[in-house]
Amino acid sequence: MRRSDREITDIPAILGIISECAVCRLGMALNNMPYVVPLNFGWVYEDQELSLYFHGAREGHKLDILRQNPEVCVEMDTGHQLIPGDTAGKYGYAYRSVIGFGTVEFVGDAAEKVRGLTALMHHQTGRDGNDGGHWQFSPADLDRVCVYKARLRSFTAKSRPLPPR
Repeated sequence: MRRSDREITDIPAILGIISECAVCRLGMALNNMPYVVPLNFGWVYEDQELSLYFHGAREGHKLDILRQNPEVCVEMDTGHQLIPGDTAGKYGYAYRSVIGFGTVEFVGDAAEKVRGLTALMHHQTGRDGNDGGHWQFSPADLDRVCVYKARLRSFTAKSRPLPPR
């Protein structure tokens, strides 16, 4: 990381950034052609491993690419605010971001699909489930959706805070 003064290494702080991000950009490539798509996501961090869950249609360009090349890069950011300056060169931007590299796996197991969809619903809504219980997904719901997860083998975080006033 070029700007080590902005690097965040504390895992709880990194997970805090992820918690604030509603959208993750999933970058993939096929035959030297990059493709990036913004996606809603859920996440699980356990045993020092970060996994991001995504869901969508069971077919499409993104899935065609991932089936041929499961290697991905993810990016998410939050806390955006313009930092004004006296001249154009003195302007800047405050932000917090996470970038990671990993491999996508398609989830076929029903229990794992429920885990991924539950993580996604919790992350997007802040709720644990319907009526304070667990989210419910019918067998038809699970058959209808493609769930996949990116197991990140590495990730870094950066922050540029607003300057003190």
